[in-house]
Amino acid sequence: MHSFLGALIYLPTFNFAESLYKSNRTREVQELVLDNCRSNEGKMEGITEEFENLELLSLINVGLINVSNIPKLGKLKKLELSDNRISGGLEVLAERLVNLTHLNLSGNKFKDISTLEPLKKLPILKSLDLFNCEVTNLGDYRESIFKLLPQLTYLDGYDIEDCEASDSDGEGDGVEDEDDEEGEEGESEEEEDEEDDEEVVAEEDDDSGESGEDGEVNGDVDDDEDDDEDDDDEDNEEDDTPVKGEKRKRDPEDEDEDD
Repeated sequence: MHSFLGALIYLPTFNFAESLYKSNRTREVQELVLDNCRSNEGKMEGITEEFENLELLSLINVGLINVSNIPKLGKLKKLELSDNRISGGLEVLAERLVNLTHLNLSGNKFKDISTLEPLKKLPILKSLDLFNCEVTNLGDYRESIFKLLPQLTYLDGYDIEDCEASDSDGEGDGVEDEDDEEGEEGESEEEEDEEDDEEVVAEEDDDSGESGEDGEVNGDVDDDEDDDEDDDDEDNEEDDTPVKGEKRKRDPEDEDEDD
């Protein structure tokens, strides 16, 4: 089994793992994940105050019995301790992790509300998870925790009104993400349908416009033809009307009648 220090040596996410302590580059680390790296005798090893910029520490399923030797980490915001065997001793967290906002104690051995009282001294603790701990079987569990820790916003992923934590709070379980993606896909499909409808309407308008123009052109041609016919009629009438000052010729029939 690897100790915590040994786990750092083999941790694949650290390219500089072997020289981490020698060069004092621990100050550059902001997130440290040591899940499933078994501890010796249930104690935390290899993590020191030199991780002064550490903001996330994950020690899931490492066999911890207590957290008594956790160092002072003034910038740590999120601590993952699920699936261990911790049953108490949380006073040290309140003393050394003053800026902690998210604490996951799921799958540990907490049985009584009183064992969680030290968390009252974490003034900005926002989210606490106690899934699969015996304490959650108490009848007034949620009411008691929110009363004990009024600074909490979320307990086991839900607020006091049973509203689920948003993704921005880091408590989402992925279901909301899928719903959001489906909603976005639906909106994009609706937008595409609207664009297609607009294109069809535009094409119809263009067709009607062209028909109107054809009608106007044909109308102009018809009007011109009517005008030409009117002019011809007027010319014919003028030809039939005698010009003033001219004597009309007598027809032979008229002369016979006079005789």
